Amino acid sequence: MTQLEIPYELVGGDVGVRALVDRFYDLMDNAPEAGEIRSMHAPSLKASREKLYLFLCGWLGGPQLYVEQYGHPRLRARHLPFPIGSQARDQWLWCMDRALATHEMPAPLRASLRQKLHDLADHMRNHADPLDPPAGLSIV
Repeated sequence: MTQLEIPYELVGGDVGVRALVDRFYDLMDNAPEAGEIRSMHAPSLKASREKLYLFLCGWLGGPQLYVEQYGHPRLRARHLPFPIGSQARDQWLWCMDRALATHEMPAPLRASLRQKLHDLADHMRNHADPLDPPAGLSIV
């Protein structure tokens, strides 16, 4: 993979990651469709914006800024204090999907990032939905 094929570079490097994060949090802060997920955040989104920016830089293959400041992301463990069910996951994804859709990048990369972020967001779920079967119950 060449330097220009790294997702971090393909989304615009530092400036591109910041723009993507800002679009994401602007949507979360203002869209009624993101009400539940917004309520899980502090009144100011400044710290959340910075942490997502730091994380995405490294996750996309750029500088490991989050790891340098905070250590291993341990995403699931860091999100356990928040009750994340399907609705919160879907609201987070609603914001991210729209941020990705308006960000300049190659279409195959957008599709790949979208799938990986959907998988990651689903992994963050830690709260059963009302219609989920009880733990240990298999559905045939």
